[in-house]
Amino acid sequence: MSDAPNALAYLPYPASTLSPPIVPTDLSNFKARGISQVERDLQQKLVELRESYMAAIDHFNWNKLVYEAEIHFEPVVGESYHLYETRGRRVLSMIGPNEWPMRHLASFRLNVDRQWQLIETADDIDPRSFFGTQVEEPQ
Repeated sequence: MSDAPNALAYLPYPASTLSPPIVPTDLSNFKARGISQVERDLQQKLVELRESYMAAIDHFNWNKLVYEAEIHFEPVVGESYHLYETRGRRVLSMIGPNEWPMRHLASFRLNVDRQWQLIETADDIDPRSFFGTQVEEPQ
């Protein structure tokens, strides 16, 4: 008889019909929890991406609108200005909405990077309908 250990005794799985049976673990609960968590997390990320995307679109549209408006002065960085609609055209002005009877669209501040930061919009302005930007909700 040999003193060498039986090689079958060190296998990570049973190698004999006398060994205890292998019963697979039920992983359906683990998988269901994992799928549920992943779906919830990804749905939240999609909502955040959509909000960020819509904010970028709105920012772009407002900046385009202001730069396409009539401007009869050189705006100063850091100052606030007001966008009006008058006689079928858009005009950027230093005059506040309570000082001028024209249709006020929005107020802006010019940033150092030459982008117009929206301060406020008129009560009857909804950017999504104003610019016609609609994005479908994720499923």
